[in-house]
Amino acid sequence: MAGRPRLTRVLAGEDDLARQQPGSVQALDRGLALLEIIAQADGLSLTGIAQRAGIAPSTAHRILATLKAAGFVYCDAAHGGYLIGVKAFKVGSAFLRNRKLVDVGREVMRDLMAASGETTTLGIENDGAVVFISQFESHHAIRAFHRPGARGPMHASSLGKAILAWLPGADVTKVLYRVGLEKLTDRTIVDPEALFADLALTRERGWAVDDEEKAEGMRCAGAPVFNEHREVVGAVSVSGPTVRMTHERLGELGPLVKRAAAELTDRVGGIAPKAGSTG
Repeated sequence: MAGRPRLTRVLAGEDDLARQQPGSVQALDRGLALLEIIAQADGLSLTGIAQRAGIAPSTAHRILATLKAAGFVYCDAAHGGYLIGVKAFKVGSAFLRNRKLVDVGREVMRDLMAASGETTTLGIENDGAVVFISQFESHHAIRAFHRPGARGPMHASSLGKAILAWLPGADVTKVLYRVGLEKLTDRTIVDPEALFADLALTRERGWAVDDEEKAEGMRCAGAPVFNEHREVVGAVSVSGPTVRMTHERLGELGPLVKRAAAELTDRVGGIAPKAGSTG
């Protein structure tokens, strides 16, 4: 593969190349190189991996021990040595899942934008934040806009709350403990008990609300998307200025977003959990 010469040279000790890459971590480069080598073979011995990587067997053994402990590789001596582990598969499948959400979701989001007249956004959770991965903008001059790849707060967005509402309570607590509850506007929910009550209401009706909690003058409604294991993997939202997104209009758009999210769940082969359940 195109990336192998660089990785192999670093493994061989050519630190001048590592210095050319700001922030390069040699141990990480080595671990990634070994994963690539193992992925391209149907079982390699320790010696075979070390030879292909251009490093000493003792060094390869230490790296493989770390990867094995984390579940990224496993050793099947009866069938030829080291193979890719289930953890590596899970990490890789996350890319496929997100691509699937984006590709399959485009038609659903386009139809939702046409039906609502407002900007529709698709988001996922990453490291305690919402990441906007796709969007269809409203044709109105004044409209919501979220740059794809940008990150937003979980507790102050309809996308984030739609995801949080269907996570186990312990997971929600961990997220909130790690990232906190930053006050973004006068309407941002910063009390944990109040937020959990809001999430309970979200589960009950099937869609979340951002009532000027992230930005003054903007309201949003969001609903969750699930995978085949009934786990929430993302959310869809409709966003617009309060002059158009009145509370009455929000009550109409919430069920619309919920139906769109349910359609996307169906299209990706997902299954929604029972009403009121977190999965």
